[in-house]
Amino acid sequence: MLTQELIRKIRRIEIRTRRLVNTSFAGEYHAIFKGRGIEFDEVRPYQPGDEVRTIDWNVTARTGELFVKRYIEERELTVMLLVDASASGQFGTSNRFKREIAAELAAVLAFSAISNNDKVGLLIFTDQIELFITPRKGKRHVLRLIRDLLAFEPQGRRTNLKLGLETLNHMLKRRSIIFLLSDFLTPPDSYRSILQVSNRRHDVIAITLTDPREQEFPNVGLIAIEDAETGDIQLVDTGNRKWRAEFKERVTELHTARERVFRKAKVDRIDITTDSDYVIPLTNFFEQRARRMRR
Repeated sequence: MLTQELIRKIRRIEIRTRRLVNTSFAGEYHAIFKGRGIEFDEVRPYQPGDEVRTIDWNVTARTGELFVKRYIEERELTVMLLVDASASGQFGTSNRFKREIAAELAAVLAFSAISNNDKVGLLIFTDQIELFITPRKGKRHVLRLIRDLLAFEPQGRRTNLKLGLETLNHMLKRRSIIFLLSDFLTPPDSYRSILQVSNRRHDVIAITLTDPREQEFPNVGLIAIEDAETGDIQLVDTGNRKWRAEFKERVTELHTARERVFRKAKVDRIDITTDSDYVIPLTNFFEQRARRMRR
């Protein structure tokens, strides 16, 4: 059911993200995500001024008259939002949970896509496939995606990035753009190979969602910490410098291994944190990719 609170959230996200798309992101999106290129349309009789290289020699030989091939630019793309809905997304010590930011980022990307006449689809996963929505166009379709991202209650709690990517590889028959939104709090070796395969078939962009407390713990004394995905509870003395140093070291090792996997797979990355606005990193991504394409 659509509660009044959910309706207000959807409306708030729509207003904010459509404003961003209309002022900047739609044009930047169009510049860096190209269509499948030039596609054959038909043959027609040769006319003075036509390029000689466009002559269709097979048809010309059969008919005894000059015919040329006509091509059109195919712009339409398919954008898939691959969203990690594991329990760790229900965490945030700043303004919002990671899951809420994921929904808003997905809205920006979806509105940018439909503004360029592209199709957008959604796959929500945990350690199982939770929800798949076929790629379509239109504002109503995007609002449905936002609603499901905010309201959907997943059955699983853990993360299986490999399963999400493998599922899309099986379902998408043509090259697509895949935005993978996750906190990536899982061993990078578990998705290393599939990420390389996926990025060869498609254009995969990883969007990492992080909360400051997942990077470094403050000294707040004795606390109980629950692992959101397993439910395990551990009593920790955050006043212990050794424990805080070891925690930070484990986080650094995870991030280093993750970056190594991204580089090996040649996957672009956008880093988002819950305590800052996502507009700047998203803008930087568009600008950096545009510069790279101009080289």
